[in-house]
Amino acid sequence: MCTPATGRGRVRLNVGGRVFETTAATLGAAGRDTMLGAMLDASWNAGRDAGVGDGAGPAEYFIDRDPACFAVLLDLLRTGGLHVPPGVPEAALHREALYYGLLDRVRAARLGEFDGDRLRLAASVPGRAPGDGTAVRAALDGGCCVAHGGTVRVYNWALEERRPLYYPGHAPVNDAAYLDAATLLVAARERPGRRDDGGVAAFSALTGEPRHRFRVAHDRQPRSFTAGALAFGAGCDVFASCKGRFNEYGVGVWDWNTGEQADFFYEPPGCALGDADRLQWLDATSTLMVATMFPRTDSSFISLLDFRDKSVVWSWSDAGTPASLEDKHAVHAVAMEDGRSVCMINQYDDLGFLDLRKNAAGVRWRSRSKLTISGKTKACGEETCYPKLAAHGGQLFASTGDTISVFSGPDRVLTSTLRCSNGGAICDFSIGGDRLFALHNEENVFDVWETPPPPII
Repeated sequence: MCTPATGRGRVRLNVGGRVFETTAATLGAAGRDTMLGAMLDASWNAGRDAGVGDGAGPAEYFIDRDPACFAVLLDLLRTGGLHVPPGVPEAALHREALYYGLLDRVRAARLGEFDGDRLRLAASVPGRAPGDGTAVRAALDGGCCVAHGGTVRVYNWALEERRPLYYPGHAPVNDAAYLDAATLLVAARERPGRRDDGGVAAFSALTGEPRHRFRVAHDRQPRSFTAGALAFGAGCDVFASCKGRFNEYGVGVWDWNTGEQADFFYEPPGCALGDADRLQWLDATSTLMVATMFPRTDSSFISLLDFRDKSVVWSWSDAGTPASLEDKHAVHAVAMEDGRSVCMINQYDDLGFLDLRKNAAGVRWRSRSKLTISGKTKACGEETCYPKLAAHGGQLFASTGDTISVFSGPDRVLTSTLRCSNGGAICDFSIGGDRLFALHNEENVFDVWETPPPPII
């Protein structure tokens, strides 16, 4: 780009004593809602001295900030690529990017579009409470949270720890879910002899402060309950599996704007709902998948609920399976993104598929799946880490032992495996914000996997 040597085309910036010279077009690329973009606005320059940037020479500004970080950010505006020299700490760069209003641009330049076959290990973050990690959940902005007993530790996208969340009474946490980047919902277990210490509550993900308790009422009487799995609907619905003290089992529904209870789907005979450990909303059919899996119950149950007419429109269970298969139990399930099938996995790492378009259909089990090189590495001290599943971007992900396997294409062909941390078997993983987070059990460390941006050349 050629710019005249005089006039407002060129801008000189003295940042912390180091002089940079660039163009108004380069600074304008930052956007008018950023500090650098605002510098070009007429109102910003209304009080400038005459003769400075009026045609006699480049406009000049002094900014009392870190020049090394500014050089990285200016190069980002010029080239669109993020190149961080070894001597520039990432924390300092993120701080300076926040000051200039360029933090989102830095994040976008660092992460490529999520692709399970191109993931690379970006970081391994040690936990604070070895051995009791319950769940890891990804935030939409690339951060995450990790549940430990009655505590939920929250990390921003730069993997800096924020203030932790404590459920009232330090009730044990069963699940967590991000409503948005600033709001985190937590489901907790009610303990014997304690009143009103379980249920669902919303917290600020930024400060850790509680915002709202989601209450359940039966026959217009408020009831305490244990909340299991969480999910969000297409509108403003929050779903949670609920188990009350007086056999009030089912799935509760709340409006996330008001926090008020909107509905309750009571558990029908032969359909396990209150103990469900996975809920998933299916946009294609406007139904909620409810999965109650072994070992939480002796048999595994999967149902599709239609809240419009309070009906169970599809169901499956492995209760009463033949004796030759009775030692194999489905331990996790995920509805595929096309809404046509459910994938499940048993404790022996076999994958099975159910057709949601057919009632009473059998499971199409694959032959003994060789998902890992190391075999069945599940023992974690005195606990067992059962496999988990996730579907994202047309790919299927399965954790088995200390490895996550990636399956692609309509035939679910194994295309990649992820393994790195020495923290033992993976007890949970989550995908969101263009990242995959894997929580290990033994050392309570979580790994962060990212897709690198495409090469410029």
